[in-house]
Amino acid sequence: SPRSWDELDAILDEALDLPPEKRPVLFDRLQLDPPERERLEKLIAAAESDDDTLAAGGALGGRRGEQLAALLGEEESPGAPDSIPGYRLLRRIGSGGMGHVWEADQLEPVHRRVAVKIIRPERDSDRVVARFESERQTLARMNHPGIAQIFDAGLTDSGRHFFTMEFVDGRPLAAFCDEHRLSIDDRLRLFLEVCDAVQHAHQKGVIHRDLKPSNVLVTRVDGRPVPKVIDFGIARLAEGALDRESLLTEVGMVIGTPEYMSPEQAGAAPVDVDTRADVYALGVLLYELLTGALPFERPGSDPVALASFFSELRETDPPRPSPRVEQHGDKSLAAAAARGTEPVGLARALRGDLDWIVMKALEKDRSRRYDSVGELAADVGRHLADKPVLAGPPGATYRMG
Repeated sequence: SPRSWDELDAILDEALDLPPEKRPVLFDRLQLDPPERERLEKLIAAAESDDDTLAAGGALGGRRGEQLAALLGEEESPGAPDSIPGYRLLRRIGSGGMGHVWEADQLEPVHRRVAVKIIRPERDSDRVVARFESERQTLARMNHPGIAQIFDAGLTDSGRHFFTMEFVDGRPLAAFCDEHRLSIDDRLRLFLEVCDAVQHAHQKGVIHRDLKPSNVLVTRVDGRPVPKVIDFGIARLAEGALDRESLLTEVGMVIGTPEYMSPEQAGAAPVDVDTRADVYALGVLLYELLTGALPFERPGSDPVALASFFSELRETDPPRPSPRVEQHGDKSLAAAAARGTEPVGLARALRGDLDWIVMKALEKDRSRRYDSVGELAADVGRHLADKPVLAGPPGATYRMG
């Protein structure tokens, strides 16, 4: 009989955790028939598409349950799980390999809107519970207005693990900036707030490893836009050796979102990752905020396309932001309009400091990148203050005097 929504959802998560070239082996092992393979390939393509709503890890702003059900041609996604004392679950807003995320009302001891992450019933093994607890402990390490805060943890009535956190009712960073036609300087100011949050995580020993627009939601606090970093589902600690379970979840797997991954994450030993991987991802985010484009075009989901993308990521330098906006045709017109200018004016605004700041963050060799998120933010701050920046063209002496 055809597999259920939950079965396909579970297979999707397992497939997304594997390198593309190993997915056919999984499908063969599960004895998927051609129609089921086609459905899974469609779901994988959606998960790795522009949309980001099916991305693994449970982004709070996602709609994965509804999206997945629609793609499978079913009328509705699974209903709410068993009850949690003191909470009323409202709607499912995200899903990942370990759990589902629900928007909910906390009823006691205070009444507030929260997000509740509940471990998936079919994944309630000791190993997954340990990973779930690791994410909760990671969030508990941090206390910053730019990072979604954790509130509570416990067991549902049937014994499933859950934790609750701040509900972020916001828009992905890039979409927010475009919808409000923010200028380059306004985008840079928001970016600095993101950097401050990520730097706080690093000071607490946490590397995010999946920074991208859908994991930075912009909400309004007292009428002011405030970016919030969410989804630490694949974060890891910066200090200490990885334990055996961590190694098993990482060796041979694609950890992160390909177009925002650092070259070392796309290498043969992705466990060798430090805080400079987040510096690189912030460089990609900044590139996108400035130009409306990615340094490298988003790859397809098939193994050959993804392998080619990773090779390009490791070996090829992307175009600088200013020539990119001059060479992108109609997309350049749209990007410039969303920034309140025209392509020539946008290129002029990016040429120089912003070109070199972005390219330093995107260095292939991490020893040539900014050494920390704080250094990247400081250079952006210098640019906004019309002061000399540390970054410069290759081989040039362009330093603060």
